[in-house]
Amino acid sequence: MYIVLVFFIGDITWDDTESLRKNPSTLDASDQIRRSLDSISANIAEGYSRSTGKDKARYFEYSLGEAREARDRIYKARRALKSEVVLHRMKVLTQIIKILNVFVPTQRKKGIREEKALYLTLSEFENEIIHSTIPQS
Repeated sequence: MYIVLVFFIGDITWDDTESLRKNPSTLDASDQIRRSLDSISANIAEGYSRSTGKDKARYFEYSLGEAREARDRIYKARRALKSEVVLHRMKVLTQIIKILNVFVPTQRKKGIREEKALYLTLSEFENEIIHSTIPQS
């Protein structure tokens, strides 16, 4: 579900950043907002392609940082955007941040682990070999 929010925020802020691009004083803010929003979904996509939980967590952490950056930049551009737009974008980004704050540690705990194995002492191993039935050819 959260990936839908990520796509949603990227889509609805496009018009916001277009309006910011019209003013030379907010052109940089527009580009920075777009880049950070784009990186949220790009890092999630890359994280899902990783095989271990730790690798996934690392990319999801990048997404978390980008979501925080986007929220910060939208807040800083608040004078050039309608207040209801700023509040809505910040609420959606805060929701994404909350989800990632739970998701990252969960992924970090996952990993590739070997199954539990029974380890024998040398004498136990030798005893197993001596008493095992060896198939006759």
